[in-house]
Amino acid sequence: MSSRRSGGGSSSRSGRGRTSVKSMIKSLNNHSVNTLTELCRIERIAAACEDEADAKAFQEPMTAAWVHYVTSSQLLLELRGFTNNYPMTADIVHDAVTRVRADPHSNRSWNLAWLCLNKMRDDGLIEGYAEVEASKQEMWGSTLPTQEEVQQLAACFEYEWNVAVDTMLRHWQTPPSWY
Repeated sequence: MSSRRSGGGSSSRSGRGRTSVKSMIKSLNNHSVNTLTELCRIERIAAACEDEADAKAFQEPMTAAWVHYVTSSQLLLELRGFTNNYPMTADIVHDAVTRVRADPHSNRSWNLAWLCLNKMRDDGLIEGYAEVEASKQEMWGSTLPTQEEVQQLAACFEYEWNVAVDTMLRHWQTPPSWY
């Protein structure tokens, strides 16, 4: 059996590459890959495809995988993994998705997660939602906070959320964009 494989040559290598591409596309389609690190790994492989057919085959499944990653709350779960002290609110992710979908420039990328993380950072969502969270009475129990105390707590939320978003954005050495 090993003698048959040893004479494979380049067609064997390209066959293995196609099998690998097919298995990655299958994993994207069935959502068995749904973490930022793994999706970014596959995205880099797709971007480096020399075969145009392989590159094209990745487009729709990769886009759908990023949509699933965001809409299945996986983006929020991973953000919360970085925000243990001041958990990221689901409202910021929902608002970011709404803004991305309403933004005519969002077609610059196939990657909904990257677009949402940039919206959070660039549209002031982190600062706004940090203030909303810090102002909630449940943050203070029976204490009535002063405006200064609310601002201090908001700064804590803001700092931790900015670190989380920046950490996640570091997964992309170059923006996943068409232009």
